[in-house]
Amino acid sequence: MLNLTGSYECKLDAKGRLMMPTALKKQLIPELEGGFVVKRALFDKCLELYPIAQWDLLMQKINKLNRFNKKNNDFIRRFLAGVKIVEVDTTGRLLVPKELVNFANLEKDIALSAVGEFVEIWDKESYEKTITAEDDEKFGNMAQDIMGDTIEIPDGLS
Repeated sequence: MLNLTGSYECKLDAKGRLMMPTALKKQLIPELEGGFVVKRALFDKCLELYPIAQWDLLMQKINKLNRFNKKNNDFIRRFLAGVKIVEVDTTGRLLVPKELVNFANLEKDIALSAVGEFVEIWDKESYEKTITAEDDEKFGNMAQDIMGDTIEIPDGLS
């Protein structure tokens, strides 16, 4: 299971290419040859970059949905809207398709946020606004609600 980690800053050039940061590229070495899928995020104005192997696992779940159910069919259509296959070139650059650059309002300064199995691609200013807690107590309460009851004690420990 892939577990990508870290936040990185980089630049988007005029052609929509970004240089993959070295620390992130090292985590992705096994995936570089297979390529990637880039798509619109579900909840934010950012992009999601999936290594092909992770994308294939996700598509296995999607393909199990009954397409004769209208809600499922509508979800699949929206989920796959704008999906593109991309590759990191020999110099370590990734070309972000223009329509996806426009969707995420990507400017020159980019933030890459590794979130486990994929990488979010953000306009740096938008990313900073998203992660800057206006209310630390509210975030603390959210963390408690979501993670508060999930601690498991490994066998043999008390």
